[in-house]
Amino acid sequence: MSDLSDIRVFLAVAQQRSFTAAARQLSMTPPTVTRAVSALEESLGVQLLLRTTRQVSLTSAGAVYAARVEPLIRQFDQVREDLREEHGDVAGLIRINAPLSIGQQILPDIVSGFRAEFPRVSVSLSLTDRFIDIVSERFDLALRVSEPPRDKSTIWRKVCRVRRILVASPGHLAAFGTPEMPDDLHRHACIAYDEEAIAESWELTNGGRTRKALAGKVLAANNGELIARLAEDGQGVALLPHFIVDDALSRGTLKQVLAEWEPPELWLTLYYPPYEKLPMRVARFSDFFEKYVTHTRPL
Repeated sequence: MSDLSDIRVFLAVAQQRSFTAAARQLSMTPPTVTRAVSALEESLGVQLLLRTTRQVSLTSAGAVYAARVEPLIRQFDQVREDLREEHGDVAGLIRINAPLSIGQQILPDIVSGFRAEFPRVSVSLSLTDRFIDIVSERFDLALRVSEPPRDKSTIWRKVCRVRRILVASPGHLAAFGTPEMPDDLHRHACIAYDEEAIAESWELTNGGRTRKALAGKVLAANNGELIARLAEDGQGVALLPHFIVDDALSRGTLKQVLAEWEPPELWLTLYYPPYEKLPMRVARFSDFFEKYVTHTRPL
C-alpha cells in the first residue's frame, strides 16, 4: 500500500498544479515532492501526472485516483482528529486567512499567545484584503471585516462591531477647511477603500438624516494601512476602522472629522467552511481570538 505521506504530496501537487507550489505549501523541497509522487506512481503502476516545463496536469488515471482518494484522506484525518479530541489533545494545522491590517496589528500577539498555550498546533497565515472562498482555497478559518454576512454557504460567528471614523491630516484641514457637514466633503479629496481600488460611496447618518459622498475620484486603494498613510501625508479624507488609525490619532498626525456622522456598521466575523462540527483546534483558536479582541485589545 502506498505511503499516506506520498498520497498527501500527490494531492497537493494535483491541487496546486505545480511541484514548486506544493513544496511551499507542504514546507518541503521540490525534489522531495517529485520523488514522493514518482514513488506513488511506481507503487500504483500508473502515471498520475503529466509534467511539462510550464505546467503540471492530471492524467485521466490521476484524476480518477485523486477524486477517489481525497475523501478517504479527509475521513482518515477526521477519525484521527476525533480521537485526539476525545483525549483532550489539541493539535494539528490551522490555515487562517485574514485582512492585512488585522494580520499585521493584531494576529502576532494572538498567534504567539495561542501557541504558548497549545504548542502542538501549527498555524499557517495568509493575509489579503480580498474576500477569499474558504472552501475552494482550503482554509480552516477566515477573519473578515465587512458588513453583516449574507453568505449562506459558510458558517460565521460575529466577534464584535468594528468602529469606523472619518480622518484627515491637520495640514489637509488647514488647506481645505474642516468639513462641518457631509456635503462639505465635495471640496476634499476623499480616498476610497475598495477591493478593486475604484470609487465608493460613503453613506453617513446622523439621527434620522442620511447623506452620501463619493470617494475615489482622486485616490483609491485596496488596503487600509496604505490609505491611512496617504491621509497622514495630506492626500485627503479617509474612512477607516478606528484600530487602523488610533496611533496616528494619538500622535496628532490625523484628526477625526464629522464625528457625529456615522457610516454603516461593520462586523469582525469569523468564517468557517461548512463543518458538521468545528475541529477542536479551530474552536480553541476562535475562543482565544474572540477573548483577545473583546477584552485584551478591543477594536
